[in-house]
Amino acid sequence: MNYDLKKRTFGFAIDIIDLVELLPKNNATNVISYQLLKCGTLASANYKAAKRARSDKEFIAKVNIVLEEADETLFWLEIIKTKNWIDTVIIERLLKEADELTAIFVSTLKTMNSKRS
Repeated sequence: MNYDLKKRTFGFAIDIIDLVELLPKNNATNVISYQLLKCGTLASANYKAAKRARSDKEFIAKVNIVLEEADETLFWLEIIKTKNWIDTVIIERLLKEADELTAIFVSTLKTMNSKRS
């Protein structure tokens, strides 16, 4: 694969911010917006930190956080899709990207863990 994962996760964070700005404003969406904004942007921030890791162990720890944040992002996107709060085309594109990023980080962790064994 030929892509810059740092740029890809950053772009995903921007897309999440854009999505949150489109959500209707009510008690439920305010809470979900906050949660989605946190996990959707923290995945990128933690990946950036992982790239600066001083050891394989530190890298693995940071990528585990990235994986958790990406997976949580998937959860909130699925809630938004189920509630029909956003156009299906937008949500499907973000779900696909979150799913792909999650798969990439799972694969990265498997590779790193087998390398350490």
